[in-house]
Amino acid sequence: MGDDRSDYEDGIARAAVASSPDAIVALDRDLSVLGWNPAAERLFGWTAEELMGRRAPIVPAELMAEHNAVMERVRTGGQVSLRTRRFHRDGRLMEVRVDTNALRSDNGTLLGYVSVYHLAEDDEAARAARRARLVRRLTDVVADINAALDLPVVLDRIAGSLTELTGADAGGFVLIEGERLRLVSGHHIPPELRGVTADLHTSLVGKLLRTGKTVLLETSPQGLQDLVWARLPGLHTVAVGIAAVGGRPYGALYALFAKGKAGHVELELLELLAGHAGIAVGNAEAYQEAVRQRAHERAVFDASADGIGVLDEAGRVTQWNPAAAELTGFPAERVIGGPPPFPLPEPGEKLTIQLDSGRWLDVLCAAIPETGEVVADFRDVTRAKELEEAKDLFLATTSHELRTPITIVHGFASTLDARWDNLSDAERRSAVHTIAERARMLGRLVDHLLLGARTGADEMRIRIETFDLGERVRAATLGLPVLSDRHRVEVRIPDDLPKVHGDSLATDILLGQLLENAFKYSPDGGLIRVEAWAEEGQVVLVIDDEGVGIAPADRERIFERFVQADSGNRRRFGGVGLGLYIARNLARAQGGDVTAHSRPGGGTRMRFVLNEAAAVSRGERHMI
Repeated sequence: MGDDRSDYEDGIARAAVASSPDAIVALDRDLSVLGWNPAAERLFGWTAEELMGRRAPIVPAELMAEHNAVMERVRTGGQVSLRTRRFHRDGRLMEVRVDTNALRSDNGTLLGYVSVYHLAEDDEAARAARRARLVRRLTDVVADINAALDLPVVLDRIAGSLTELTGADAGGFVLIEGERLRLVSGHHIPPELRGVTADLHTSLVGKLLRTGKTVLLETSPQGLQDLVWARLPGLHTVAVGIAAVGGRPYGALYALFAKGKAGHVELELLELLAGHAGIAVGNAEAYQEAVRQRAHERAVFDASADGIGVLDEAGRVTQWNPAAAELTGFPAERVIGGPPPFPLPEPGEKLTIQLDSGRWLDVLCAAIPETGEVVADFRDVTRAKELEEAKDLFLATTSHELRTPITIVHGFASTLDARWDNLSDAERRSAVHTIAERARMLGRLVDHLLLGARTGADEMRIRIETFDLGERVRAATLGLPVLSDRHRVEVRIPDDLPKVHGDSLATDILLGQLLENAFKYSPDGGLIRVEAWAEEGQVVLVIDDEGVGIAPADRERIFERFVQADSGNRRRFGGVGLGLYIARNLARAQGGDVTAHSRPGGGTRMRFVLNEAAAVSRGERHMI
């Protein structure tokens, strides 16, 4: 049974040798042929019968010394692989690759030699095929790397592709961060290595940068033992390639070999991959920077208080920020794809337009030559426009208000000067009285102008004290019933009205203005009621009239400078629009307020509040 098993194994071995595609030649210790398989017959042209027991005439004379040296090296325990030349039976020399080993017995006795031959061109063809396959794969890998624009994904794909292309057992990508390296991506490396940093100058990357080359192969045990990669079991070779972005070293690829081998092809592939990695990383960083820049621009665009619209070359709106929608009343979905809802100026010019809503806009445009786009920026200038118009009206009104009494004073003074002796005593007294009355009007107008200017400049001087508001109201209304035969005045001030905290002189001015308005804005007469009461730590004074009233939209505007409620017929009532502006500022300077309200039956209610003196002393001051 044992002999049968041995015969079977011998048969298998002979069959394997006979069917081998490589030429197998067995020699004894004297270099005579012991075995010559069919592939050897095909390679060299001699049959086994022709060469068995004799030396094969295949070694050129000039290579005999090399042949003997190989046999001696093999005899002493080595294995030799080399590229050399051998004769064919027809006399031509062939480039072959030969691998030679010793043939020994079970106890180690040298029995002879075994050489395996194949044509060198087969090696070249195999290498060329492998190179072509790797280049095709490299092309696919590069396309895959560049398809990603997220930097961490790009780095992970680079590390994974590195092991596939080079046959390395593991791979990693490190970033160069100043004087340090940081491992940011890896494939088949221990998880705890991710994020590890190392000194650049003592690293293989530093060594490679000092050489000025792009790739480095390190096989020295002394060069590997201090590296963090030494944790990889069996590590014997490290290949490093520099990845540059924009011409500057950005990082490095590490190919780690623990079982496989690294040669010229692997280094070449590493160098190519490192170059493409730099390009992919540069693209990813440029994309991320573009995303960040875009996000920044979008935040500015959306947060801008100015309306901003972007138009393409055809004049169609492509972008419309929230402020643009709010200012124009046109939401983005209605505007985008069509023309802007108002005309635009030429780039570099400014155009002021009024929308159908009544809002005024200042519009500026800027062209983008590179894209042909136009950026329109517009802001609300309605308030400024109204103030400008109010100031113009104020100047015109003030001129008129000043000219009328001045003209009358000048006329009567000239009459007295030219005709004094011809006038009766009564006529002279009447003229003087008119001059005095008009001069008083002038003084009051100038006082209003000065007080309005001081109020606008925050130069109001208020002296806070305790005083009797009821007493000031009675004094202000004492002579009112005889001023007009069309108006009736009714005053309701309780005897126990609490004293207030404020400025009595400022309150006199304020009351005079409110009462004057009540008469002025009820030209057809009617009841003017003045009433006061205490309410939650404050004293409330209201002045009601039955006049023209106030539109809801004007209840706050009338307290601005140069504004009157009946602005459409201003000359009907006269004045320069400072009275209520002054009144509110005087009230607020005392800790109170003045507000305007429409009365249900028509007319206006002006509401003036001040803090009770007792409430202020208790620290219970209320603000409106």
